[in-house]
Amino acid sequence: MKSIACFSSVRAVCQHTSACIPLHRALFHCTNSDRCSNLDIANKTAVAQQLSLTSVRKFHSTHGNTAVVQQVSAAPPPILVPTPGKREDELTLYQLGRRTPPITSTRTVPHLSPYRPYTKPQSNAAARVNMQSLFEGEVIPQLCSRLAHLPSNDRAEGLATLLGACVEFGLEAHSPLVLRLINECRELLSHRDLEVAQLCHLGEVSYVLEGSKSAILTEVLDSLSVAVEEDAVTPGEATRVYSLMALCYDPASPQQMFILSSLHRLTQRMVHRLKAREVSSILQSLLKLQQRQAITLVLRLSHRASRVFKAFSDQEVINVLSALMILGQHDADLLAAMEKHLPERLGTCDPELVSTVMEYCLQMKCRSEPIFEAVAENFVCHAERHSTPQIAKQIVAMGRLNYLPQCSTQMFKKLESILSTRFSQFQPRSLIEVLHACIHLERFPLNYMSKVFSPFFLHRLQAQGEPLDKNALGQLTQLHLSTSLECNHYWGPRLPYSLHVKKFSSVDQAFETPMDTLFYRQIKKPLTQLLGGQFYSTRVFTHSGYTVDVEICLDENGYILPLSQWEHTYRRLALCLDDQNRFCSNTQHLLGKEATKRRHLRRMGYEVVQIPYFELERMRTNEEQVKYLHNKIFPTIFKYSHSS
Repeated sequence: MKSIACFSSVRAVCQHTSACIPLHRALFHCTNSDRCSNLDIANKTAVAQQLSLTSVRKFHSTHGNTAVVQQVSAAPPPILVPTPGKREDELTLYQLGRRTPPITSTRTVPHLSPYRPYTKPQSNAAARVNMQSLFEGEVIPQLCSRLAHLPSNDRAEGLATLLGACVEFGLEAHSPLVLRLINECRELLSHRDLEVAQLCHLGEVSYVLEGSKSAILTEVLDSLSVAVEEDAVTPGEATRVYSLMALCYDPASPQQMFILSSLHRLTQRMVHRLKAREVSSILQSLLKLQQRQAITLVLRLSHRASRVFKAFSDQEVINVLSALMILGQHDADLLAAMEKHLPERLGTCDPELVSTVMEYCLQMKCRSEPIFEAVAENFVCHAERHSTPQIAKQIVAMGRLNYLPQCSTQMFKKLESILSTRFSQFQPRSLIEVLHACIHLERFPLNYMSKVFSPFFLHRLQAQGEPLDKNALGQLTQLHLSTSLECNHYWGPRLPYSLHVKKFSSVDQAFETPMDTLFYRQIKKPLTQLLGGQFYSTRVFTHSGYTVDVEICLDENGYILPLSQWEHTYRRLALCLDDQNRFCSNTQHLLGKEATKRRHLRRMGYEVVQIPYFELERMRTNEEQVKYLHNKIFPTIFKYSHSS
């Protein structure tokens, strides 16, 4: 009866394990048929009820035997009873003799840790007794002896699966059964004939079981080092190696550093052969390995992603874009692929995909009309399906990249409806970011500014456990400026003066981009020559907190004043020296923060003159630059003088 109990428990686990087909088949024939056949049905039912587990942890084998532990409720597992008269030995030898290719040869390991130790419920004493009887019985030793007759790769899969079961059931590395399995694995590794997929499987399990000091892991890395150096690795196997390295990588190990650098070079050469899921998996592994210096490889993977973009699943697109954002790389071809394939799938895709795409465009400062139009239309139709953080990411990206979609009227009506019905669901800081993004598009949410400036909301904002950072205060200050400068009919609450920021200039450049020194040096000489001297000042702080790049003061007759007579200033000119950092990366549109700053400067009384880099670059000689500045500055002065 004990052997049947052990057999039932093993089969309950391994029926859910597709990791090793030969192992799974062998489990059905590891008991004594005579003892099984002598049990009647009543006894079998009683045994099954007695040994049933209230909770069974199953191995859900995905992507090359990577076991992801899932909690399931299990009924008493059925007990397999051989049919009397059938020769079990012949069936066993037949099934074990057939060599079934391991699943790992065609699958990929995800970037997450493939095995997690299973912690058994402390209150379930029956489960602990059953697990103990399972591993102390004769079933596992018999199974190990049967695995010895399999080919090396299948045997390695079986041993790795058994070790994974030991990890799952919480056995320690020094237990007799685990030690036996470890010794058999080391003996198998000594032959040096295992494929890369089986090596990675053994390495993953041994690392979880014994840590970085595992002898099996050391031998696995030795074999992988040889395989990678000899280029004896396929794209799928390279993906497996990356997953293993992401699990156990030690930067202090010269051997692992050598494997990783060799793997980078190998992957660069065969990146054109990678499939979509392999590109996603490798990028996730590089992210976990923090390989920011592998710029060439990341760019090639990004370029490959543009070629296989249509084959990505929603989650794979999310993984790829998330990795590229953190690694800080962008490929124009990937944006083109997104513009081609994303609009048609936005209506049925995961809402998280939409928000991730917008977050990627925002971080890379990519102002894409096809993507943004499709996102806006999708927002109008399906905004109810999106969570408040997902809604915030979409609106914030459009605002900060200064894009007003064609369906803006319907989009802002939908946004107003959502804010009305789900106002309390928005986190305070997220709500401020949404409203702040609206003013970049000259949409002023006055109905909600009164709520934001109310003492209750400000107290709620300050009661989140952290002091208000400069970004939140700056956004509130700009909202206040918009109500003061652009919404004269607003009579609601105002932001307390104590919460105003004194300067919008900051290290993170959240509200204005500082003047580029090199760009200023290009303009300084022709500007001084045009004005007949340095009749201007640079980096001037205004009373509202903005910084003016170059300020020129005029008297009441429109004449330019020298610096010594600025107390007689009647009118001011603000020259905005706009370098590349103030524009979207792929267009000549100003960022939302820069467009808002210029509107506010005009409302404050400045005559704003924009000098974009792409216009000045066309002027090759000093004379051309002087003439260009003359045509930019003096028409504004003459216009003011004429109007006065």
